[in-house]
This record gives sequence, structure tokens and C-alpha cells, in this order.
Amino acid sequence: MVSEAPPFWWTRSDWRAWMLFPASWIYGAVARTRMENAARIEVDAPVICIGNFTVGGAGKTPTALALATAAKKAGHKPGFLSRGYRGNLRTTTIVDSAQHNARDVGDEPLLLAEKAMTVVTPDRLEGAKRLLEQGADFIIMDDGFQSAAICFDFALLVVDATRGIGNGHVIPGGPVRAPMLDQMRNASALLVIGEGTAADRVIRSAGRAAKPVYAGRLRVLKPRSFKGKRVLAFAAIGNPEKFFDSLRSAGAHIEVERGYGDHHEFTEDEAADLLDLAAKNKLEIITTSKDMARLKDGRGRIAELAVKSRVLQVQLDFDPAGLAPEFIDRTVQAFKKRRLGSGGS
Repeated sequence: MVSEAPPFWWTRSDWRAWMLFPASWIYGAVARTRMENAARIEVDAPVICIGNFTVGGAGKTPTALALATAAKKAGHKPGFLSRGYRGNLRTTTIVDSAQHNARDVGDEPLLLAEKAMTVVTPDRLEGAKRLLEQGADFIIMDDGFQSAAICFDFALLVVDATRGIGNGHVIPGGPVRAPMLDQMRNASALLVIGEGTAADRVIRSAGRAAKPVYAGRLRVLKPRSFKGKRVLAFAAIGNPEKFFDSLRSAGAHIEVERGYGDHHEFTEDEAADLLDLAAKNKLEIITTSKDMARLKDGRGRIAELAVKSRVLQVQLDFDPAGLAPEFIDRTVQAFKKRRLGSGGS
């Protein structure tokens, strides 16, 4: 999957997107065939899949974390199932933050593991079985919607209100992972995060497909600690602008901002540049939880950058607040129906 997304993906369709249309058509046809012929192997637990229509930056991770909290409150023992993007491990592994780092398992699984048991695996069926063996009774899939290797009982597709689906073209001409009609057909509901009109075309598409649309917003935790601060802000996530906007909403004055590609691995020179620039201008350094997960096990100037950086913590709030328990309950009810249909007791 592409991490260094071309900027033209997120603007109005231009000659570059249309020049790549034949390649996008082929990619989309393969993706459609893959979705139509997905294994969808059943596992003996409710499974909710948190996916997005496009490459990165929609808000899957905070959504997954919020649903894990709701699942715990409902009396479940949730477990996260992740591919561990950019991790080096190629076997099914239970994430241990005391033993693993971002290079081993990926940055997002480290964040998920702070909330609930997390497994990274190239084989989602094997990963689901491992979670169940370890006592999980509710599985939250972080991504995996397009591959559908295992059967999910509820598929919540996340879209950012300020970014939408970009130019609407399928990879490589745009950020869309598979033809929208095929994705919408397999979705259970749409979650629009933030405020804006960029997701309106997706909302209309969901309406035509009779899929319910819900809302959520990222809330900065402890915003007063950032108010009035002069800062250097840097982020290597799918949508750095979302981070910058959240920081400004907390009252911080961003004097310098640096955005990098999603999951970017910082070099010594890049870390030194950020540190020196902040020191020269007497700025506080602020970054994201995902970036800190990659930095904290670094050495040299990278380790120094981790020590001198503060993390902007955010939390997803559903609107209305009762949505998270509703999603958990709908997943459980769909699982019970699935078991009855397959002859389970």
C-alpha cells in the first residue's frame, strides 16, 4: 500500500489522474474480483471491521480505540487484529510494548496494544484464532475490509469530512482502494469524522445504498496545556493537516509545521533539523502518538527528538455518544444471527 501519497490525489481530478485511468481501471477490476471472491471464513466471535475507502488518514485508529472502550464497558474482552503495516515480523505475534517496537510490529499496533490485546499477522484467520485462544471474545479488525479474509459481522467505514475520498479515482490515479460501489455494497455503516463538506459525495452514495451515516469528532485531551504555546509541529501520518488543525483548535500557535508521508521513518538529519529549528526559535515540539511510537526506540538525535517532543493526545467522540455501544450491540446481534444460520448453538 502506498504511504507517500501524491498530493494530486487530494485535489480536483486533473490530467495526471486521467492519464493513469487505464491503470486505475485495472487495479479496480482486480480489487473488485478480490472482494467478490474473498474467503470470508467464519470465526467463533463477533467481528467488527474498521475500514476506510482510501489510503490512510481517515481516522481508523481512534475509532478502533473508542470501540474497544465501549466493548469493555459492555462486558467483553476485545482483541485487535492488525496486519502490522511496515512491521518486520512475518509471523502471527501478540504485541508486547515492553518487547516490540514500531519496526517489529508497526506504529499503530503499539497504540492499540495500550488499550487491549493486539495481534499482528499476515494471516488474519490465524490471528483471529490466536486472539480467541488468549481469551478475547470480541474482535476489532483494524483494516482488512477490502480483503475480507475472515467474515465480519459489522463493517464501519470511516471517512474524513475535510478530505473525503480525494479526487475519487482508484489507485494509482487516486487514493481509493477499490471501486466505491463495491466497497459501499459491503459496508454496514459510514462514519464521518470532523466537520466539512468533502465527504458529501460519499454520504450521498451511502444514502443511495441505504447505508446509515453517523458522525464523530476528534477531541483534544488536556487542550489548556497547549493554549498560547509557540510550537514546532511535525507529523508523519496519513493526513498531517488534521493534526495541525487539532493543535490550532487547542489554542497553540504553530510557528513551524512539517508534514511527512504516512509511517515515515525519520533520519538522524531530519531529527537534527527539527531539534535545531525548535531550539533556534525557542519553540515547543509537538507531534502525534503514532510518530512517538516510531521515535521512542530510536538512537542519537532521533532519541533526543522523542525526549523533547510532546504528544497531542486525541480521542474520538461519537455523536450521539451512545453510538459506540450501539455498534458493539449490532455486531453481537449479527454474530448471533450468523451462528444460527451456520447451525451454531
